[in-house]
Amino acid sequence: MTTFAVIAGGGTSGHVLPAIAIAESLVDAGIDLQQIYYTGAQRGIETELIAPLGIRHSFFDVVGLQRSFSVKALRNNFSFLPRLLKARRRAVVLFKDELPKVVVSVGGYASLPAVLAARKLDIPIVVVSYDRIPGRSSKLTSRFAQATAVAFPSSELRRAVMTGAPVRRVIRNIDRVHDRSAARQRLGIPEGAFFIGVIGGSLGSLMLNNAVSEFVKEFKDDSQMALRHVVGPRFMKSYVNPIAHSEVAMTYQVVAYEENMADIYASVDLLIGRGGAGTIADVAATGVPAILIPWKGAADDHQTANVRYLSENGAAILLAEEHVAIDLQKIIRELRSDSEKLQRISARAFEIGEVNRQGTIAAVIQDVANGRNV
Repeated sequence: MTTFAVIAGGGTSGHVLPAIAIAESLVDAGIDLQQIYYTGAQRGIETELIAPLGIRHSFFDVVGLQRSFSVKALRNNFSFLPRLLKARRRAVVLFKDELPKVVVSVGGYASLPAVLAARKLDIPIVVVSYDRIPGRSSKLTSRFAQATAVAFPSSELRRAVMTGAPVRRVIRNIDRVHDRSAARQRLGIPEGAFFIGVIGGSLGSLMLNNAVSEFVKEFKDDSQMALRHVVGPRFMKSYVNPIAHSEVAMTYQVVAYEENMADIYASVDLLIGRGGAGTIADVAATGVPAILIPWKGAADDHQTANVRYLSENGAAILLAEEHVAIDLQKIIRELRSDSEKLQRISARAFEIGEVNRQGTIAAVIQDVANGRNV
């Protein structure tokens, strides 16, 4: 069987989940799953997420450039170029065997071997950029691309085509009215409770965990309050549940990593999360009312730019990290008591998210693969 597309990138779920969404969009457009190939990094989360989906794949020994000056970071930086060149050679051999019609880059250091190999072999390239401020990899690889699929208007990248962000099928198909009750049952959330989901990114957020801990102490006797708190894998062992072994009325669930985001989006009254591109895309696609707290350490402060696109359009609440301790509880109380405002935020987000639900990125990839002008 021939290979239609190689999807390249990874390292974190912020790159891998869009890659999965793109594969699903291509399948929905009529491409056989076995005609799709994935390349990523040996040390990335893709090693856990890709194989169970039945997508053919290869993982390269590549690392990203580190901004730290630690010994480990410097050692990785010195090995960056030799590893990249070796991975590129492996990608060239792979592509000569697979003969893909197009290479689709979802960004990050793990995409570079495939993009460089595609350039050497004159294979058309589509770059997918889903942050409002593009990362270094997207800026570099878009120079070689026949098209750059972007999630925000007025992109600075070359040959930009507004397609919206790639969103997984299970998220695109959520109906928050129809799916709410069953999703709550699966999560163990009371039907009538005001349900808050807290998602601190794929690794978790100590700042957010501390703020939520204080919130839980304050609301522990509220039987109409429910909260599912994703603390992050690196914090699970150290996080101290503030109401463990206590007689409380509220429903409080603590998990390390949320594998069932679809039920969260379908059933929460309010989401508290970060400002990564995946969160922005999912919030808009599903119309979830959200308080979004950008990680201020993100490169070029791109998370703040992402969130502002929603907040400036009335589609989310932006809360800066330095204001969380003082303002988070106040904002939650205000939103809880104002169902009309929650509905307005939800409706505006859903309206903005229409472009994410359309899945037009598959059409752009097919056009490039078949030599049509985009």
